[in-house]
Amino acid sequence: MKWAGGKRQIVPKLYALAPPEFDSYFEPFLGGGALFFHLISNKNKPFTAYISDINPELINVYVAVKDDVEKLIKLLTQHQIEYNKAPEECYYKLRDNYNSDGIERAAQFITLNRICFNGLYRVNKKGEFNAPKGDYKNPTICDADNLRNVSAALRYSNITIKAADYKEMLLENAREGDFIYLDPPYNPISTTAYFTSYTANGFSNKDQEKLAEMFRQLHEMKCKVILTNSNTPLVRELYSPFVITEVGSKRAINCNAPKREGHSDLIICNYKL
Repeated sequence: MKWAGGKRQIVPKLYALAPPEFDSYFEPFLGGGALFFHLISNKNKPFTAYISDINPELINVYVAVKDDVEKLIKLLTQHQIEYNKAPEECYYKLRDNYNSDGIERAAQFITLNRICFNGLYRVNKKGEFNAPKGDYKNPTICDADNLRNVSAALRYSNITIKAADYKEMLLENAREGDFIYLDPPYNPISTTAYFTSYTANGFSNKDQEKLAEMFRQLHEMKCKVILTNSNTPLVRELYSPFVITEVGSKRAINCNAPKREGHSDLIICNYKL
């Protein structure tokens, strides 16, 4: 499945670190669901999962894909036709009139992300989507086969999908023996690399510290926890008591993939296999 996006390059490393057995799985910074879909594709039996994100627009898309993928495909196909006729007009009409709900809003969200600059979901302080149009010749707005595969995966296990803050989902549901993957907005490696405007309020150093507190709390609860973040002094300091592995990555913003700068990310575990 192609839903997972930019985390795909380190997902095999994460999967190799996943515990062979766990009670429930949590991915509360869902994004593209990188590890979740890898687990679904490779586990031989269904499992209970709690997948969530603070971004209600993203969760609305997941619910639409799970509950009525055929209607979503129909709407996306229409957006594809309109975009092919008049790309500029289609994009800014959708962006400036982003006011429907349910499946129609999910179709708008997917279309905008397919054709905005670098697929970058960015909002201003009012919470309004404000990314400019990208320069694409033939973008695929409706990938019907992949959407159907994702829908089947979401219906395969006992899954709770919720728009919620990570603390809410974990404190209400996590128990000893659960497996949790934390993939927060990354700590910026420089003052010019602050691409964390996933929500209107961003994700500050204070937020990183609060997340580290939650990591320690989950450790005390005897949950199995993996966290990924950028390789910065702050992150290394916050998680110094745990197992830290450095991995190469390419995650700089650039529409030309070969020109993306290489960085190293950190995979942090509270256990050893």
